[in-house]
Amino acid sequence: MSADDALMVAAEGIDKAISHLSKEFRQIRTGRATPALIENIMVSAYGSQMAMKQCGTISVPEARQLLIKPFDPQMLKEIEKSIIASDLGVTPQNDGKVVRLNLPALTEERRKKLAQEIKSKGEDAKVVARNARRDAIKDLEKLQKDKLITEDDLKKLKDDVQGQLKSAEKKIDDEVSKKTEEIMEI
Repeated sequence: MSADDALMVAAEGIDKAISHLSKEFRQIRTGRATPALIENIMVSAYGSQMAMKQCGTISVPEARQLLIKPFDPQMLKEIEKSIIASDLGVTPQNDGKVVRLNLPALTEERRKKLAQEIKSKGEDAKVVARNARRDAIKDLEKLQKDKLITEDDLKKLKDDVQGQLKSAEKKIDDEVSKKTEEIMEI
C-alpha cells in the first residue's frame, strides 16, 4: 500500500459515511410525503421478499399523501401488510386498485424525538468517518516505520487526512442542521 492508497481509502470511507447518512435521512418522515419513506419496505411477493419500489409505482399526488399502484393488482394485500408491519405508523387505504397512505402532521413530541434521532445518526456518521481517518493514519505510520515515507511526509499526510475529516464533519453537521430544520417546520 502506498501513501496515495491510504489517502484514497480514507476518502472513500468518509464519503461512504456521508452518503449513508443521506440515505438514512431520506427515510425519516418529515410530515411531507416522499417515495423514499416506503420504497425500501420489504414486501412478500411470489415466494420471496422484494422492495416496495419493485412491486409498483410510488407517487405523491398531494403533499401528505403517497399512492402505490402495484404492477400486479394481486399484490395489494401484501403491500398493505408490509406497510402495517413497518414502523411508519400509517394505516394504508386500499380501494382495490391502489394503496393510499395519508401522512398525518407530526406532533411536537414526535418532532423532538426525530430531531434526537437525526442528531444520533449524525454522530454515528462522524464515528465512521473518524474510524476511516484512524485506519488511514495507521497505514501511513506503517509506511513510515517501513521507511517508505519520511517523517515529514507522514506529518503532511496526517494533516491531509485530518483536513478530509474536518470537511466531512462540517458536511455532516450541515446535513443534520438541514434535516432538523425540516423536521421542526410546522
